[in-house]
Amino acid sequence: MRRVLAFVYGVVCYTIFLGTFLYAIGFVANFGVPKSIDSEGTGGTLPALAIDTLLLLLFAVQHSGMARRAFKRWWHGVVAPAVERSTYVLASSLVLITLFWQWRPLPATLWDVASPAGRGILWGVCAVGWTTVLLGTFMISHAHLFGLAQVWARLRGAPAPEPQFQTRGLYRFVRHPLMLGFIVAFWATPRMTAGHALFAAASTGYILLATLAFEERDLEHYLGEPYRRYRRMVPAFIPRLGRGVRADEFAAGPAEAIPGGHASRTD
Repeated sequence: MRRVLAFVYGVVCYTIFLGTFLYAIGFVANFGVPKSIDSEGTGGTLPALAIDTLLLLLFAVQHSGMARRAFKRWWHGVVAPAVERSTYVLASSLVLITLFWQWRPLPATLWDVASPAGRGILWGVCAVGWTTVLLGTFMISHAHLFGLAQVWARLRGAPAPEPQFQTRGLYRFVRHPLMLGFIVAFWATPRMTAGHALFAAASTGYILLATLAFEERDLEHYLGEPYRRYRRMVPAFIPRLGRGVRADEFAAGPAEAIPGGHASRTD
């Protein structure tokens, strides 16, 4: 019975994440959702700025805090290993839902592209960014990254699948294609408001800090020299040109999953 409940819980957490991810696209791009980043709102500029900053800080603390080794050592005594990743995904989704709900617009316009061709190009670049995020999850392990592989293994009574260091697809050319996709999607817009710029700038700063200062440090701890070689040869965010690295250049054994999902291995 516990196996079934764990599986159902994992599927529910994934479903909530999927809905949150799709809403995020509409939220940032201002279409198809009841409330977007530039929806009309009430209140002054300073209260809106304070609330939005706190919401972004809340996400950063939750997303990186729950991924740290010290937290995970404590967390392992509270949450069963099979649903640990699903719980992390659920927590991240709930924080994002809170951000969407409580976000306050800052409508001052920084730029507004009037040309239909220019607008089309920017929307196309935005779509490429979101597509890169989605494809990047499948180039490592989508099911493991969002907890489905773990609860499926638990349901079958099988050992949890071990994440592997991988350099498939875009990971041959850039270490963090998921994060690169987010940055592109956040900034590529025909109309940039102050609120959108705050969201994009804070998110970009968080991505750079969390990835380079925390995630990569954890990856080096778990993977050792193979990841250090990979890091020396492949840029973090600006893709290298020409031939990408080969997977066999960085062969490594199983490593503990890192909840951030910012790096080129399954998690």
